[in-house]
Amino acid sequence: MVRSIQTGERGRVQDRVVVIGAGIGGLASAALLAARGMDVTLVEKEEMVGGKARRVEVDGRAIDAGPTVFTMREVFDDIFQACGAELDDFVSVRRADILARHAWSGDAHLDLHADPQRSEDAIGDFAGADAAKGYRAFSKHTREMYETLESTFLKAGHARTPLPLVWRIGPTRLRAQMSIRPFQKMWSALGRFFPDPRLRQLFGRYATYCGSSPFDAPATLMLIAHVEARGVWLIEGGMQALAEAMRNLAEGQGAKVRTGEAVARIEIAEGKASGVILESGERIAATQVVCNADPSAIGSGLFGEDAARAVPAVPPAKRSLSAYVWLAHAETSGFPLARHNVLFSPDYPAEFADISAGRTPQDPTAYVCAQNRDACDGAAPYSRERLQIIVNAPATGDRRAATPEEMDRCTSAMRRSLERCGLSLEQDMPHRLVTPDQWERLFPSTGGALYGRASHGWAASFRRQGPRTRIPGLYCAGGATHPGAGVPMAALSGQLAARTLMSDRASMSRSHPVATNGGMSMPSARTSATG
Repeated sequence: MVRSIQTGERGRVQDRVVVIGAGIGGLASAALLAARGMDVTLVEKEEMVGGKARRVEVDGRAIDAGPTVFTMREVFDDIFQACGAELDDFVSVRRADILARHAWSGDAHLDLHADPQRSEDAIGDFAGADAAKGYRAFSKHTREMYETLESTFLKAGHARTPLPLVWRIGPTRLRAQMSIRPFQKMWSALGRFFPDPRLRQLFGRYATYCGSSPFDAPATLMLIAHVEARGVWLIEGGMQALAEAMRNLAEGQGAKVRTGEAVARIEIAEGKASGVILESGERIAATQVVCNADPSAIGSGLFGEDAARAVPAVPPAKRSLSAYVWLAHAETSGFPLARHNVLFSPDYPAEFADISAGRTPQDPTAYVCAQNRDACDGAAPYSRERLQIIVNAPATGDRRAATPEEMDRCTSAMRRSLERCGLSLEQDMPHRLVTPDQWERLFPSTGGALYGRASHGWAASFRRQGPRTRIPGLYCAGGATHPGAGVPMAALSGQLAARTLMSDRASMSRSHPVATNGGMSMPSARTSATG
């Protein structure tokens, strides 16, 4: 039996929004919409907020089990300020001096720094004066790419064809349009700047930030290097602390956050979104629904057959990377860990050929986040430290589960990669291993893909789902929607979903005059009261 909740004292039914999923995109939408006077209910199936930005306990220690690199702080400053608040009042954030530490062997290490001159000097010391010159040219080029696309694409409405982007950049700005290099493969473009294959590998790795291969992704993704060079930030309490801060922000604006409650169905009436039905049978009425889940979950019918026509599911061949992730509390020795570390495979093409063939790499690159390390002096803070170790894998989690033999084999391959670069872990370390099929169970209809659609080919960005769907009143947000994967991009998607919803609402109000609370550009009563 379906039970309908009553409309509260705030607003009428036409002002009610339900947000499905308390990932970063859903939290951003909920806070911004509540700040604009909407009656917002956010429903999350897990007991904690954050989505992929989750925390897992291992050996009595809380370990960040999702994204760990925090960039584009200004996106979150904007969200908090739009709600009449300041990010620093909710969470402690400070800039990291070292962006990441990289290694290819026990004696080949390279740090990238927050200070660009230090990065250039380090590259020169590592690979010679020509490499430093190449890095200087690369930095200039990626800055131009970012400046071209920031307002025209990353923070703009979704475009399904290149033409709107051309007009946003400006049809006469041919140099700016060509600078984004959509038709050149990333790996090929990097060769122009970095003849040294190790540096090509280092900067090619940024394609994996959105779950893609540097051999198939467009050169446009080189701009991610500029995003990181602008600043990496350390959050006290990890990424879960940021998610909790955004929950507090949303609730401070009047949003209701309900955790531990799953949505069984998105209700569609008269061709429009009209609310959700929870697994408990409760109905929450709404005229707008924001779904912070992978769009494939909608398209595959996970939220009901009526809603499935709203978006297409991503074909398995177009999925982004998945991963094997070890969450460990372990003693380490040898390699001087920083907070963020990348220990590279000796054969990058072979690594991605394995993934393309549906296999976990035999000789993988490993990312290691040493979560107790703030400074980068190589000194271990405790006898054991909290680690997240990631190895890229194909998104086949809905086709088969990892066997114990496969998990042992992957663990051995990961350890070999670390040891090649001089890092040793205790043999019987307390840990949990998360495999692609476990990611699929956490985020259904993805196969374990952690980044939505892969950014392969020049048109991939235009095929990514935007905030609007084919069903009026149903919107998408999250790292699998425009503008892309990653914590700041998910937050931008939440901003775009909220802005699009309010714009559509204002347009409907002009067509059917009713009393409204205004659009996104208008300060809310709450904002005025707290500002």
